[in-house]
Amino acid sequence: MINFLKFTKVYALLSAIVMILGLYSMFTFGYRYSIDFTGGTLIEYQAPSVIKQNKISVIKKAIGKDSAKIQIHKSTILLRLPSVKDTEEPQLRERIANAVSAKSLIVQRLETVGPSVSREIVRTTAIASLLASIGILLYMTFAFKKITHGLAAVLAMFHDFLILMGTYSIMSHYFGAEFDTLFVTALLTTMSFSVHDTIVVFDKIREYSKVSVKPIATLANQALTETMVRSINNSLTIMLMLIPLAVIGGESIRFFALALLIGTITGTYSSPFVATPLLVFFEKLRLKR
Repeated sequence: MINFLKFTKVYALLSAIVMILGLYSMFTFGYRYSIDFTGGTLIEYQAPSVIKQNKISVIKKAIGKDSAKIQIHKSTILLRLPSVKDTEEPQLRERIANAVSAKSLIVQRLETVGPSVSREIVRTTAIASLLASIGILLYMTFAFKKITHGLAAVLAMFHDFLILMGTYSIMSHYFGAEFDTLFVTALLTTMSFSVHDTIVVFDKIREYSKVSVKPIATLANQALTETMVRSINNSLTIMLMLIPLAVIGGESIRFFALALLIGTITGTYSSPFVATPLLVFFEKLRLKR
């Protein structure tokens, strides 16, 4: 049996460092929000040849919208700008084609989201996260007949939530990752994955506690020793699928795959090194009382 809980302070320090860096980025840099949350129009054009990066200022001047955000990747032009009517798009396309000296541009994507829709997405996302947390707390408390298990699981899930939010803020600032509905999907998936592994460990602890009177810390170490290899192998199967998507995936899914990859890693880490030490702490506190 390996004494994993011997290094609880190290786990707490590591988690604190990552969360503090993430929180600093969230409050300092924020996020680069997609039109799903801000409202506006997203247009993607395909040019017949590669376009140089110095054409961004020329395009912005040609379309006459200072608030427009423009990205160029090889022969692809991506525009994020205030709402554009369908009747205005052909004229906009023509001005951009002239600015980059292209004979024609092909519309690859055209999406418009109104402010009311974006506000509804924000509201439903917040409600979904809150309901998920309450549901998991109630389920864990009911399944294990102790609120300590529910609190430990929810706090570990909140730990994963903060780490993913923080690291994605860093990715958004330095690499242009957008806070969009795909990221929300990755966020909710991470919350679910975190609890999945935690339940396995907690169930083993409960199983041992029925046939042993050993201290809770000893039972926790025994459960972690037995489940650790299985948990890592399970996570590796997911990571081996996500890594190629993150490396060679298209622009639309690359950051989604990265978010899922970060969520998988932190979810695998938090079950044995956050949720279990918290459970041991709460159980010791309960027994003292």
